Amino acid sequence: MVYTDGWKKVMIIAAIAVLCPVLIPADARSAPKPREAAKTAIAEKAPDFVLTDLNGRKFRLSDFRGKQPVLIIFSATWCSFCKEEIPHFKSLHTTYAKRGLLIVNIDIQESKERVAKFTTKYGLPYRVLLDEEGIVSGIYDIPGVPSMVLVDQNGNTLCRQCQKIETLLVTILKKK
Repeated sequence: MVYTDGWKKVMIIAAIAVLCPVLIPADARSAPKPREAAKTAIAEKAPDFVLTDLNGRKFRLSDFRGKQPVLIIFSATWCSFCKEEIPHFKSLHTTYAKRGLLIVNIDIQESKERVAKFTTKYGLPYRVLLDEEGIVSGIYDIPGVPSMVLVDQNGNTLCRQCQKIETLLVTILKKK
């Protein structure tokens, strides 16, 4: 079958239309509007979970209620957008960890060995948890990676995808 230039253009446009929703990062597709983020901040309790980190230690979210806010980053080693966000997350850690913010990275559906190599390669300064079965990401209804959930010191979900996270962090860390 011989394709003309016009037919090739139609096929390329069709392919882009089909792939575009897959290739756009999750935060661009599902980022809440500021009003939606504010609504989320009102009273949604963050689901509790227990996961193991790369050192074999258990992490339970509820252990931090009444103590400190937790920024949960959902990611995967194969995710190029996750890799692009690492400098931003490292910067948040550098700036806000000393003020009381705990940052944890939950790696979804990957082996401990693969995640450990990735963590070392990128020098992640925060705790990395393993969600090998994808259960916690399912409980949190994570639409894609990278995704963020900010939980305040009372265990309430303040935002998902957190458009202006620095503003929220300054506010909640002042209350502490």
